[in-house]
Amino acid sequence: MFAHRRYLPSTPALLAFEAVARLGSATDAALELSLTQSAVSRQLKTLEEQIDAKLFVRQGRALVLTPAGRRYAEQVRDVLHRLGSASVTAGANPEGGALNLAILPAFGMHWLAPRLADFAHAHPEVTVNLSTRLAPFDFRSQPFDAAIHFGRRDWPGAGYQPLMPETVVAVAAPGNVPEGADVAEIARLPLLHLDTRPRAWARWCAAHAVPAPTAPGMVFDQFSTMAQAAIHGLGIALLPTFVAAPHLESGALVPAAGGAGQSIGDYYLVWPEERPAPPSLRSFRAWLSTQLPDA
Repeated sequence: MFAHRRYLPSTPALLAFEAVARLGSATDAALELSLTQSAVSRQLKTLEEQIDAKLFVRQGRALVLTPAGRRYAEQVRDVLHRLGSASVTAGANPEGGALNLAILPAFGMHWLAPRLADFAHAHPEVTVNLSTRLAPFDFRSQPFDAAIHFGRRDWPGAGYQPLMPETVVAVAAPGNVPEGADVAEIARLPLLHLDTRPRAWARWCAAHAVPAPTAPGMVFDQFSTMAQAAIHGLGIALLPTFVAAPHLESGALVPAAGGAGQSIGDYYLVWPEERPAPPSLRSFRAWLSTQLPDA
């Protein structure tokens, strides 16, 4: 039994509030919710009276959140996401649970996906749902239980499970690197860059005691497209070893000079510390610990 039942709003009131908070208009919220504008306005008035807080102020035709309204909107979205996720999970897998995981594209495709069959075999009661996110986000406004993070321990409010450092290798299409080229010569060739690793080549050159490259090169937002550009002879790519491995095995790419080196950060599994970890996440974290290089 909740100690403050009188402060628990109805679901329709919360849905109306969230829609107006997001859209800035009771009319637009009414269209989205298939209600009348007056019905939405009544829900907002009832909600403000129930929780004894002013949530909106009117600015022209727009409804703008007050500071209390902004904080409340973040919490309401989190509650609605979690309630919806719990309902889907209960219907789809009543014996177990869902794990909603945000992944980085390259890590998810080349490292995690090939191993998920083992997790599914060990934990058939868990359904893993994967979505791509390229940057940290607020767990309170996104429907995720956990995420794969690259870099440092700089995700606010997150718990961390270290996975591995990112080890990179310079690769090129066969015949795209002069025979016997050394690191200094490689650094003068057309280089391919990832927008989230702007100093990757500078670090690689520094590790091999050669001057950093100064010529501009093509920039990509994902390792997969950069690898394809290297395969088609557009330049030298600096790829994580788990991305480069299948292309090296097939012969589509060959190692350039310099060997493997460590990138600028590490991979982590992260999750919101303020929430209790669901059983699906606890099972996934335990399984992950068996898959790491030092396991």
